[in-house]
Amino acid sequence: MIHLLQTLLLTCFAVTVQAKIFGRCELFHALKVSGLDGYEGYSLANWICMSFFETGFDTEAIDRRKDGTKDYGIFHINNGWWCKDEGTLSENLCSMSCAGLLNNDIHDDIVCVKRIVKDPQGMGTWREWKKHCENQDLSEWVKGCKP
Repeated sequence: MIHLLQTLLLTCFAVTVQAKIFGRCELFHALKVSGLDGYEGYSLANWICMSFFETGFDTEAIDRRKDGTKDYGIFHINNGWWCKDEGTLSENLCSMSCAGLLNNDIHDDIVCVKRIVKDPQGMGTWREWKKHCENQDLSEWVKGCKP
């Protein structure tokens, strides 16, 4: 009986800290409310396209780069520059823990991407945005998402 109760409690805990995969329009609304529409000249369609190709809208995404750094969260924020994790030297320009980017609350992720996009590369910081979204018709990314 105690084992069953422990298993149940662990399952409940796992559910509460579980990451989230956003729907396209769900992400549209979250980004709009957070002021990303038109931020530094980039439409919501740019942010949604980038997030899809970087992570598939997955808040728990982690990717290891060839240089040994890692990209974290729904926007793949890099630990070499923007966030701090264990064992990696980082500029930590967003003053945050990389682990904090792996949950379903993307407010801190948005604060950091607002900082990132102000750098001279803008959204060019994200390789997948450059490859799939830059200079493309992105209207399909927001089609059907009511404001």
